[in-house]
Amino acid sequence: MSIAGYVIIAAAIVLASCMQASIGFGMGMLAAPIVAIVDPGLIPGTLIMLATMVTLMVVVREREDIDLAGTGWALAGRVPGTIAGALLLVVLPERTLAYALAAVVLGGVALTSFGWIPAPHRRNLVLAGATSGLLGTATSIGGPPMALVWQNNTGARLRGTMSGFFLVGSVLSLVVLALTGSIDRHTVVVFAMLIPACVAGYGLSRWVNRHLDRQRQRWAAIVISTLGAVVLIVRQLIGG
Repeated sequence: MSIAGYVIIAAAIVLASCMQASIGFGMGMLAAPIVAIVDPGLIPGTLIMLATMVTLMVVVREREDIDLAGTGWALAGRVPGTIAGALLLVVLPERTLAYALAAVVLGGVALTSFGWIPAPHRRNLVLAGATSGLLGTATSIGGPPMALVWQNNTGARLRGTMSGFFLVGSVLSLVVLALTGSIDRHTVVVFAMLIPACVAGYGLSRWVNRHLDRQRQRWAAIVISTLGAVVLIVRQLIGG
């Protein structure tokens, strides 16, 4: 990876880590389209490893506000979804995966923008967990389904509950990806190189949480994620 490529990815990780630590989701939505342009081989392995690191720090910070019951039902769906996502990653070619990633981002943006709010009942939590596991393992973007079902939560409860779910789910995804051969030396080395950017983003979130209200941050995530997905699609079309 070139120095310019590393700087671009590191900048994306700082912003994405900040968003993840501030609202409980969005790291993949913001960073994945940018990372896919610079180095597609880092998706999903490296991004999931970085997301795991961020969610661990948030879980420690917000541990008293986690909805353990809701997290448990969501994780019940995450297991079969994760297995399906790993199998999908094995059979999808890189170009198809890029389009799928962009579609996931735009779909999540559309649903969030229109304000659809499914009730966080057990059935919906299990279904959302399964969908998150499939998408998160295949594309590193598992946030939208859980954000939809938990969007009435705010502040520390939203961050803590989302992070508790993603911490366990991300570890499960990494185990399955390792077993299917989707994590290699390159993804691990770049993960280590990006740890400072990840920590910087988390540190920035502590300031952001005090100065930026949730509604503005939500719309910032929507705009940035949309632009990233559009750029990814355009690049694939130009590349032929």
